[in-house]
Amino acid sequence: MTDEEAFEANRELLFAVAYRMLGTVADAEDAVQDAWLRWSAAPRPDVAQPRAYLVTTVTHIALNRLQSARARREAYVGPWLPEPLLTVTPDAADRAELAESVSLAMLVVLESLTPEERAVFVLHEVFGFPHAEIAAAIGRTDTSVRQLMHRAREHVQARRPRFDVDAGQQREVTERFLAAAAGGDIDQLMTVLAPDVILIADGGGKARAPLRPITGAAKVARLMTAVARRPYMGVEISDMTIEMAEINGGPGIVATAGGKPIATITTIVAGGRISAIHVVASPDKLRGLTTGRTLTL
Repeated sequence: MTDEEAFEANRELLFAVAYRMLGTVADAEDAVQDAWLRWSAAPRPDVAQPRAYLVTTVTHIALNRLQSARARREAYVGPWLPEPLLTVTPDAADRAELAESVSLAMLVVLESLTPEERAVFVLHEVFGFPHAEIAAAIGRTDTSVRQLMHRAREHVQARRPRFDVDAGQQREVTERFLAAAAGGDIDQLMTVLAPDVILIADGGGKARAPLRPITGAAKVARLMTAVARRPYMGVEISDMTIEMAEINGGPGIVATAGGKPIATITTIVAGGRISAIHVVASPDKLRGLTTGRTLTL
């Protein structure tokens, strides 16, 4: 196998690791490209396992990028959400844990970990790498990795969203939400929203979006019906194409105008109602949808 073939055989894995660590498609693709440059330039006479070597390389790159990314996010306008990504789940039953690990809700939780905790959690809990390989990847001892894993697991368990429905049920509830929101039907919205539902929108200072989370079914319903009644980014809702799609491992909504995506909506469903809504409208975070970039879980 040539160097290029070895890299291509692992490219999707490298992107999957980098995306879960960095939260944006562009940063993940840049990390993978940097990994390729290092792989193609460095002498490797003793590399017996290209997969482990490449994952170690992309993990180092992602850790370095996380430091600068955190500084940028502190100056971000409004709430920061991870970048939505179209996904393909061949077998929902077998891939449920992978789907959850790439959900926007879970990526938001991972944002609260330290960079090293995030690396350890992603490599061990999501991809099953042993502690020894992770220790080599982040330059820590095996004991240190186990401590990081313990802290990260406790933190995630305390904050992870509770999914109590399967993808089919989530899709059905999301479809009802879409129909009610597009039709401006506040009464129907109230039946599909949990009383304490929270809506978080990321406009990045470039698209109209609430600058703070909106909490409560009545407030969220009023906001959604108001959006349906007036132009958004200069586009009437009747001129938009609003469709269901698999986004970050679950049912989601993509709104497009003039052939370009202008927003995505993903939801968390609990107890048959929507408990959280994530809206991404920042044009900088919709480029991956424009290029058709997908991740197979």
